[in-house]
Amino acid sequence: MLQIAGLAGVFVAVFGGYILAGGHMGVILHALGAEMIVIGGSGLMTMLIANDAKCMAKVMKGLGAVFAGPRWKRADYADLLCLTFLLMRTHQKEGPAKLERHIEKPQESPIFSRYPKVLRDAPLRDLVCDTLRCVTLNNKDPHRVGEMMEGTIEKRFNENLKPVKALSNMADALPALGIVAAVLGVIKAMGAIGESPAVLGGMIGSALVGTFLGVFLSYGLVGPIAARMKAIQEEERRILDVTRAVITSYLDNLAPQLCVEVGRQVVPSHLQLSYDELETQLRDAGRAKADGGEAGE
Repeated sequence: MLQIAGLAGVFVAVFGGYILAGGHMGVILHALGAEMIVIGGSGLMTMLIANDAKCMAKVMKGLGAVFAGPRWKRADYADLLCLTFLLMRTHQKEGPAKLERHIEKPQESPIFSRYPKVLRDAPLRDLVCDTLRCVTLNNKDPHRVGEMMEGTIEKRFNENLKPVKALSNMADALPALGIVAAVLGVIKAMGAIGESPAVLGGMIGSALVGTFLGVFLSYGLVGPIAARMKAIQEEERRILDVTRAVITSYLDNLAPQLCVEVGRQVVPSHLQLSYDELETQLRDAGRAKADGGEAGE
């Protein structure tokens, strides 16, 4: 909602100020169609040249996220902490063989099934399972495992930044493409040099609309949208960082309850549970397991 208000505010501020200064929208509207084809069309085509189809699909998906916001909410961080707590406690109390039953086939795991959003997210689920698989194989060096997790997280983050870079490159190109449109308009005006001053003035005004649109689209729309997409990716990365903090703490021989407290401290402040809230959720998760939460085992 805030982003929609911001976009609307950009249009109101720019065009409202133009009208208040005595400008006539007719000049802009008359040239808008042709100039948008030159600037917007060539901008999109340059993005197609520089990127593959998968990246373009991510751009379209990212545009929806600009208005929807990050996927991970406060409850999702709580679910992740409870999930890792139960998995670590299973390893600690029941041994590696019992843990393997959950991480080898998470879709069939009674523990994972309690947290469907985490289970459905392949990067997060795989980070948990692949790392704990190393633990069952006796790779318990927290530094080595931490570096491995950091490499996986960084790779995923860089892949998710590709659509952001595509939009940013387009934003950088738009002012220059606006100049291209303006030059084409001037060429057209020079071809009609014998016309009256009023006609030439209108043609030159239309040409300058190209420069205006290039700068406006770059700094007023596409650039801010790319910045918002990057901020969302940075926030969504934090849930992977929380996972890394929890598991490496476990490898440092901390108790599962202390490990999730370390993870809680890494959660973004506006999504962070209080110590008492997390304690209550962990207690409920442990009680559910003890009372038959893993029915069928």
